[in-house]
Amino acid sequence: MISTNQNSTIVEKIAQTQYPIHDLLKNRWSALAFSNCSVEPEKLCSVLEAARWAPSSYNEQPWSFIVATREDQVEYNRLLDCLVDINKSWAAQAPVLMLSIAKHHFEVNGKPNRHAFHDVGLAVSNLVTQAVSLNLFVHQMAGFEVEKARELFNIPENYEPVAAIALGYLGNPQSLPEPLQQRHLAPRNRKSLEKFVFHGSWGQPSPLVVNQEQKT
Repeated sequence: MISTNQNSTIVEKIAQTQYPIHDLLKNRWSALAFSNCSVEPEKLCSVLEAARWAPSSYNEQPWSFIVATREDQVEYNRLLDCLVDINKSWAAQAPVLMLSIAKHHFEVNGKPNRHAFHDVGLAVSNLVTQAVSLNLFVHQMAGFEVEKARELFNIPENYEPVAAIALGYLGNPQSLPEPLQQRHLAPRNRKSLEKFVFHGSWGQPSPLVVNQEQKT
């Protein structure tokens, strides 16, 4: 469901779920239009605190974040410069940019941590949910130059940039070029549960979700 107010600044894209989920999850979506309003430092620390308390394999906490706000334009521009052009075109409006980074090896024994990206994802999921609770929006990006980020921010060899992140308050979609406006306003959609919840064999939908679907 999409709704807008009279000046089209506020867009709500509430997920139409098959089963009940928390409102924070229903209201989360990846905005493209950001307000130029600064994010309060205490709110920014709050979303990072939420990331801090994510679960991780062996409590390794293999995540790090490089954070740049528009209050420090030099650092902000350095992070912005890592993005591919299409992402620069809209992310430059966001007041906060971040880079999530994963540590490849366990601290305790030096062995490869194949769950590192998974755990960074959990940390960012916490960050995103906390952001929604504070009326903030987050858009994660795969479109950035990994090696450029590594060089610009002196990221050690044992660490790998995972995703770029834009964060801020929702802006007016009319500030976007037409194709991006359409993306910003497009309805949300997801695969149904039977497409990815299996039982007994790969690709065989679980009776749990099939039976529930038949009841609804």
